[in-house]
Amino acid sequence: MEANDPVAMTQWGKKQYVKGNYSSAFEYFTRAAELGDVLAHYQLALMHHYGDGVEKDKGKEMYHLEEAAIGGHPYARYNIGCEEWKNGNDERAAKHWIIAASQGDDSSMKALIAAYKGGLINKEDLAAALRAHQAAVDATKSPQREAAEEYRQMMSSAD
Repeated sequence: MEANDPVAMTQWGKKQYVKGNYSSAFEYFTRAAELGDVLAHYQLALMHHYGDGVEKDKGKEMYHLEEAAIGGHPYARYNIGCEEWKNGNDERAAKHWIIAASQGDDSSMKALIAAYKGGLINKEDLAAALRAHQAAVDATKSPQREAAEEYRQMMSSAD
């Protein structure tokens, strides 16, 4: 592993985590997060949420979710929205979900639809979020990805 390579550290941390080596995973994620790796921050948030190898700590969980969200991690942003929702901060929740939906996060789009049905956001905001979500999804499409997906489906149906 390259010295000070946060992506490699995060990947190694994930391998350790899957093996149940939580203390080792925590060390790798912490070093990668210190170097600014967004996914490492998200993984640390999950560890603090579930108490995997560390004490459950809502404050540390939220800190790492916020760092990941600031870095562009859409599911971290969605989770912050859910936490705001639980705390009765409906407007803040909707703002987080709108940002995450504009990054292509499907869960946030579903949350916004539910918020609209509950009268918590207006039709214009929902429509704008839907357009931004679709634009983000469309931006990830390419002929190569579509061909790879067709190949994957063909191979899985051959089994």
